[in-house]
This record gives sequence, C-alpha cells and structure tokens, in this order.
Amino acid sequence: MKMKNTAVLHGIKSSKGEIEGRGYDSTTFHLSVDIAASQSGDSIGVVTRPFKFGDSTEFQKWAHLKDKWPLGGILCDCEFDVVAGADNSVKLTLLGIKPASTKAPA
Repeated sequence: MKMKNTAVLHGIKSSKGEIEGRGYDSTTFHLSVDIAASQSGDSIGVVTRPFKFGDSTEFQKWAHLKDKWPLGGILCDCEFDVVAGADNSVKLTLLGIKPASTKAPA
C-alpha cells in the first residue's frame, strides 16, 4: 500500500565506491518517523531512521542546502510503500521525497 506523509529530514548521506570488486552507489535519508509499536527499548529525543533512496545523483538534488541546513531539519513530503508483516511489523520503503512547502517545526 502506498502512503503519503510528511516527515522531518535530519540528514542526507551519499555513498559511492567499491569494496572487493563490488560497486555501491546510494543516498540515505535520515527521517524522523513514527517508531513501530513492535520495536523494543526506550528512547529520548529525536530518533531517526535511515531510508535508502536512489543513487548518489539523488544527493546532488539536495547539495544546494549544505550551507543552509536548519538545526531542526527540513520538513519533507514523502511517499512510502507500506507492507505489514505476519508478526505485526511494518516495513516502510521510501518511494519519493521532496521539501515541503512549509518549514520544519521549532
């Protein structure tokens, strides 16, 4: 099932290279998203979750924000694929992301 939602983007990391003859090329978005109830443990403060989306060229679409990154992150419009597991777990896959028209909450 596809779901659209807003989330705060706290960071973006591009990774490209080669290990033992195998190439890799990805961009990881670190988003604040609701932590599934099936997760164990406690947390304090902002908890982010990494989502891989696209290759290193995706990072270039955001590179202009490098020197203007707000401390609280950037509010983004996201599209996820949501798959419920048999064990009540929920798997989220990021299908699309772009800055929202409003700023992140303070």
